Amino acid sequence: MGAEKKAWEEMEGALAVANGGSGDVGDGALAIPTSIISVDISLPLSEMKPRITHLCRDLFKKWSSLDDSLFSIETVSGGITNLLLKVSIKEYDGNDFLITIRLYGPNTEYVIDRKRELQAIGYLSAAGFGAKLLGVFGNGMVQSFINARTLSPSDMSKHKLAAKIARQLHKFHKVEVPGSREPQLWKDIFKFLERASMLQFDDSEKHAKYKTISFKKIRGAVAELKDLTGLIDAPVVFAHNDLLSGNLMFSDDEEKLYFIDFEYGSYSYRGYDIANHFNEYAGFDCDYNLYPNKDAQYHFFRNYLCPDEPEKAPDNDLEALYVETTTFMLASHLYWALWALIQAKVSPIDFDYLGYFFLRYDEYNKQKDWCFSLARAHISGSATWVNSK
Repeated sequence: MGAEKKAWEEMEGALAVANGGSGDVGDGALAIPTSIISVDISLPLSEMKPRITHLCRDLFKKWSSLDDSLFSIETVSGGITNLLLKVSIKEYDGNDFLITIRLYGPNTEYVIDRKRELQAIGYLSAAGFGAKLLGVFGNGMVQSFINARTLSPSDMSKHKLAAKIARQLHKFHKVEVPGSREPQLWKDIFKFLERASMLQFDDSEKHAKYKTISFKKIRGAVAELKDLTGLIDAPVVFAHNDLLSGNLMFSDDEEKLYFIDFEYGSYSYRGYDIANHFNEYAGFDCDYNLYPNKDAQYHFFRNYLCPDEPEKAPDNDLEALYVETTTFMLASHLYWALWALIQAKVSPIDFDYLGYFFLRYDEYNKQKDWCFSLARAHISGSATWVNSK
């Protein structure tokens, strides 16, 4: 109970910050309803419904007397870490109310800083990003419902949508979230590396595969890449850090794009956030041949750097961002490779996380020499890199 109490106290403090408070638990935290109730993410929807209705009544007192029949629940999406539910509530006065409930996957606290997420979400919401935070409970949060469709991986590479994403990301990176602006990328990667290097698997086949991994080599790769990116001097921004298709929603009627799900958000490097997004062009099959070519990247960069007049983006800025993004593409592979190892141990979700580790780490090794030579040529002032991929 001690660990649970500490986690709850940290969450309350983060809620105070999300509400614009000082960070202390108090009136600010009370502005967002909280509940100690948790809902088992593994339950079938039919068994989950009474728990969700009980949660809604506990969080929102105006619904405390509503009959079960006035709540309807459906699955919006189910990723490999979270479950998203759409809840419709028919109030006695005839009004319909829609909310979204996000259930955290089990053991996600090993790789996600929930306090950091809650501290940021209020500021991002105020700046027009994502859904409004309505409540927080034991293993999830309640947000306003966004009436839009989730993008597919192939959508992201479409010319018009790529420009919209770039312009939206430009705005996102302008958001000021109070607190330390120290980039978290390498801290998180080294934290993942430490945890990933001390695992034990009960499954003998999994453990045999795990034992083939050289963490000495990975540690060296992380240190070498950290030193190289340090020479590029990439701008530090508040980054989304997980801008895959499932976290992008688009309203065709309004032609409005939404960023959602800020659980990996932190201050990080501009190039990392863009590169991580480009890696997601590979889709669920992880086909990295779909990584955008140089022309597609420059189309994105122009709209990112000069949202109002993309054609006026300076050539030097385009070239610098190309090198920056290409170099941080390697960091994205290392980050998610190590993330996958931890998930292979702690997640009950049926997904081949261990295979995903090898896939991302192999892609890092495949791209490393070219990316390093590109970055070093740019740092040294050589013009030969301009004619690369």
